[in-house]
Amino acid sequence: MTPKGDLTKARLAESMLELIQTSGYSGTGLNAVIEHAAAPKGSVYFHFPDGKEGLGVAAVELAAKQFETMIIQIAQSAGGAAEAAKLAIQALAAIISDSGFRLGCPVSVVTLEMGDSSERLRQACATAFESWITPTTALLEADGVGNAQAKSLATVIVSTIEGAAIVSRAMKSTRPLLAAADAVADLIGLRQQGEGDQN
Repeated sequence: MTPKGDLTKARLAESMLELIQTSGYSGTGLNAVIEHAAAPKGSVYFHFPDGKEGLGVAAVELAAKQFETMIIQIAQSAGGAAEAAKLAIQALAAIISDSGFRLGCPVSVVTLEMGDSSERLRQACATAFESWITPTTALLEADGVGNAQAKSLATVIVSTIEGAAIVSRAMKSTRPLLAAADAVADLIGLRQQGEGDQN
């Protein structure tokens, strides 16, 4: 594929991602994606022969990569797992607030709308969540949480963030996310303390 073709494909995925966040998966039509991306007509089926489903998968994969990168970058500069989790949630709260509570997690949107009707999209969403749980697990392990507990705790953390993001959008307030940030940090501290008591 030519560099220009790569750019068009990336632009389509980015537009699909943004429109899913604001309009939902079902509410996003291919014509709207083409217009938003300022892409040539016919470019969707050229780059995504399976149409909207393939474009949806690409958007979910893009969202997964963006948040995974944010987690890793914050972890590298934070003073530990509790601080990293808190900073990541605060960053997400700022993104949602700055958008006027129009933007949320596109992965949760696609899961709720399409999880029962498209196995491919469901699997893409499951893979996305796993891509956030994995680095969180590694961060917890590096910070003293035992292997047996880290994956479970990481799953709880990601699930808590997803739920808090939905409630924050509904309330048009960052309070649920900021409360989740404090609760997650406390939970990590308790788990670390429990591991220390066992040693």
